[in-house]
Amino acid sequence: MAGARAGGPFGIWQVPDPFLLDAGASGELLVARIRLLLALIILAIPVQSLISEPGLAEHYVGVAATLSVVAFAALLLWLVRRELHRPWLGFLTSSVDVTIVSATLAVYLLLDQPHISVNSRVVYPAYFLALGATCLRYDSRICVLATALAVTQYSAIVLVAAGADLNDAARWAPFRYGMFSWADQVSRVIMLGAAGVLSTAVVWRIARLRHLTVVDRLTGLPNRGYLDARFAAEVARALRHERPLAMAMVDVDHFKRFNDGYGHAAGDLGLKIVTATIRRALRSSDIVARYGGEEFVVILPETEVEAAMEKLEAIRLAIANTIIPLPRQTTAVTLTVSAGVAVLGRDGDEVHALLDRADERLFRAKRAGRNRVVGPDDTPTPVGVMGRSPRPAA
Repeated sequence: MAGARAGGPFGIWQVPDPFLLDAGASGELLVARIRLLLALIILAIPVQSLISEPGLAEHYVGVAATLSVVAFAALLLWLVRRELHRPWLGFLTSSVDVTIVSATLAVYLLLDQPHISVNSRVVYPAYFLALGATCLRYDSRICVLATALAVTQYSAIVLVAAGADLNDAARWAPFRYGMFSWADQVSRVIMLGAAGVLSTAVVWRIARLRHLTVVDRLTGLPNRGYLDARFAAEVARALRHERPLAMAMVDVDHFKRFNDGYGHAAGDLGLKIVTATIRRALRSSDIVARYGGEEFVVILPETEVEAAMEKLEAIRLAIANTIIPLPRQTTAVTLTVSAGVAVLGRDGDEVHALLDRADERLFRAKRAGRNRVVGPDDTPTPVGVMGRSPRPAA
């Protein structure tokens, strides 16, 4: 779930925060536009070379390869503009960007022009454009994958080219594209790796900074600022695809009395336990955020009202039956929660309308005696298997 991901440490191969993934989708559109623009600009290079030296086969190869890139770039831009972006698309396009560069260099090997493959001053730098563009996808896994492909593919090209004696003057003179040097080729491979490390570090740093700005330090849950933006995105997605969505406001009952009676450290522990209990009950696609104080908001995508009510009732029972392990307490201490549930469509099509309806039902649950869930039928669920109520403050 989003709350759990945001609370954990960011690793290089960890799935990014959902909002970074959304930003990556926007970045994919920017990359698609830049890819097409650069392809058109680069096309001018082999075209100019072909015009000035029409007899050289490598110029025809350059024009054909660049035209293929232009066509591919136009196709990807069309797909992204039609909102056909998927989480795997960034992996695919980054891999293809790198492979196109490698394939162009490999073609020169097939045309018996190995010096161009290993000494190109036009095609080889395109690797760095491809690796730099991975930063715009905000996914360090893509940076790692693209770097590994670039290093592996270019190293393979160098090894194949080195199979011929590239410094044989009788065969290759006058070396229009330079002679072969292992030192130069090793340096080129190292530079590709360094560029990949830099792009990965940039994305990782962005993820860390976002983690610090959107996560509540006590509970490890996303904060209200994150919730506002994510909730709006989930509502828009559900409306666009005509899918169900439910949400709930959950409030800890008599939390001030608990805090005053047992102290703020006990209150903090109680909130952490409530948080952990809610998280365990949710799916990876669900979202829970700290709305403020002892209040939480739960968002349940792809969930009808009946399933949402069952889920919130299960959360209520789990919390009511979880003992708060307070030191020096001889009697068991628990907390309870009340919740109000709202569903998209039935209770409105906007974030504020759903929050208002859920808040009204939460208030009704409080008035009905607390420790219960109120849903769209406005009837509080009966209190079932109860946990013990928190001990009153002394």
